[in-house]
Amino acid sequence: MKRRVVITGLGAVTPLGLGLEETWRNLLAGRSGIRPIFIFDAETFPTTFAAQVAEFDLAPFVREEKAYEKAGRNVRFAMAAGRMAMDDAQLTVGRFDPDRLGIYLGSGEGALDFLSLVDAIAHGTGPAGEVSAVGFAELGIQRFDAMRELEQEPNMPANHLASEYGVRGPTYSCLTACAASTQAIGEAMNLIRIGRAEMMLAGGTHSMIHPLGVAGFNLLTALSTEPKNEPWRASRPFDRNRGGFVLGEGSTMMVLEELEHAQKRGAKIWAEVTGFGSSTDAYRMTDIHPEGRGPVAAMRMAMADAGVGPEDIDYISAHGTGTAENDAVETLSVKIAFGSRAPSVPISSVKSTLGHLIAAAGATELATCVLAIRDQILPPTMNLETPDPACDLDYVPNAARKAEVEVCLSNSFGFGGQNDCLVVRRFIQ
Repeated sequence: MKRRVVITGLGAVTPLGLGLEETWRNLLAGRSGIRPIFIFDAETFPTTFAAQVAEFDLAPFVREEKAYEKAGRNVRFAMAAGRMAMDDAQLTVGRFDPDRLGIYLGSGEGALDFLSLVDAIAHGTGPAGEVSAVGFAELGIQRFDAMRELEQEPNMPANHLASEYGVRGPTYSCLTACAASTQAIGEAMNLIRIGRAEMMLAGGTHSMIHPLGVAGFNLLTALSTEPKNEPWRASRPFDRNRGGFVLGEGSTMMVLEELEHAQKRGAKIWAEVTGFGSSTDAYRMTDIHPEGRGPVAAMRMAMADAGVGPEDIDYISAHGTGTAENDAVETLSVKIAFGSRAPSVPISSVKSTLGHLIAAAGATELATCVLAIRDQILPPTMNLETPDPACDLDYVPNAARKAEVEVCLSNSFGFGGQNDCLVVRRFIQ
């Protein structure tokens, strides 16, 4: 028999709140975290808005705040969300075996020394306007910050968390685009199942709200650009007038724990993670296969791993980005995977108000599934005003809905064709 894996701690830092409960309240109320970009001056970009995390004091969440002065936003988010999850699980230093606790994060790039890079390029040009390798190198050595260069590595949030808590168990990072934290949680669960760890701090953290991130997604025509005067209406999953996703940022962390280990120490159990499915499309870098073969395979695999069928799923947390391709193909994929039951399974996208947290999206969406089970209520898909004939399922439009929720499926589909799905259910002894 598989070792059972439960969630014993949760923490989150999102555009809708500092902490999971504040985020959840705002989600259910349909409030939006999308507003004009304040992290940098984006006035000249096609997209001028994003879902940003408000400034917060890191000091209560770390032993020494000075150690994080040059860390990126992703690290700051991870340290706060990680502390919330560890405290929620009552895992203070000295109360756990550091060799049996691991870390697995879906984590994006950190602090980018963008201004120093621009300065070195601007002042390192030759007489004809070309970039001089010698001039650029000299200025780079003078002006780049060594610690900021180190902090841009995607593994740094996991390393900082390991150092903060003295973790000596298996520690991993993955960056499979928008599916990263779903993959991290699924693989962390499997490490516990096979006995490599008793507990794993798992989740995701990311911020791409910087000039390179916004410019790159604008070039891919993936970001919503309208309406600039009403940015809270810009993320419109499954709506006929959707025009792309809205960048978000943040972190969600959870403590996964082997059931008997959790029970022996009297831990509170939020829910049980029972299934994980992963596939790749092997199709295109930015498009899902039009027949949904990758998402269908991942959903079926997750349900089979959990020992459930389509008839057992009460709610689907959609990837639901608000791009034309994703929403239509995800709808088709659900129809294929769920057959005749597809129209009766509620499915919603919290990206409509949270934005797209990229590597942190999947963990955040799984956490909302846990709270949906706890509170017996489904978060809405906001801004769904004009039905799209290609998107004709029950998307819980514009208002939260009371429902009987015992088992949820959470979908994450990333650029490059990565598909990861998780099944979470109410804990039953």
